[in-house]
Amino acid sequence: QVQLVESGGGLVQAGDSLRLSCTASGQPFGGYVMGWVRRAPGKERDFVARIDWDGDTYYGDPVKGRFTIARDAAMNTIYLQMNSLKPEDTAVYYCVAGPRISPTRVRYDYWGQGTQVTVSS
Repeated sequence: QVQLVESGGGLVQAGDSLRLSCTASGQPFGGYVMGWVRRAPGKERDFVARIDWDGDTYYGDPVKGRFTIARDAAMNTIYLQMNSLKPEDTAVYYCVAGPRISPTRVRYDYWGQGTQVTVSS
């Protein structure tokens, strides 16, 4: 069983930066994709970013150019550096992990408990 623990959420003002962290523990994690998904109140889940085992990164359109995902493989930890935050970035951010089942699809088998990010205008 894999456990994902997030940290780093909080309340910031528009234009500020914030960094989220997620550490995975449990079974060996080699080959898994890790990433972030967010959910704003009253909205569907929204893909934010992912990093594949080979280091390739992918971003959702709303965050491209502002957010950066990185990984410390030795620590089974990923980070999400969020710059130029906007009120529309307000959401619960979930760390996710799972196998890549096709070149463009990932099955996110594991989810963290979520961390709240609130951006005031």
